[in-house]
Amino acid sequence: MEMLSDTWLDLFGMSGLLNPFALVIGGYLGWRADGAQKLWIAGFAAAALSLILEAAVGMLQLPQLISQDAGALAMFPFRFVGGVLAGSLTFWLNRQRNKT
Repeated sequence: MEMLSDTWLDLFGMSGLLNPFALVIGGYLGWRADGAQKLWIAGFAAAALSLILEAAVGMLQLPQLISQDAGALAMFPFRFVGGVLAGSLTFWLNRQRNKT
């Protein structure tokens, strides 16, 4: 059985889909969203802002918290999906909280 390469593990792990910065940004924007249509914007913003933040940390030559093998173009769709999922969860939680 063939295992996934390190790049794929990075994309499905902390560098891509489960990136903490993207999840926090997507979750916050999902919580603040007033309609489900805005969850796409939350996902895009989460992916873009997390990549910008990571690039800024790299330019300042600070130690990277999360090492990765993939490039920004490969990580963007995974962070987008992670941001949309986090935003959807917090959007749903906010709707449930407001019903009671």
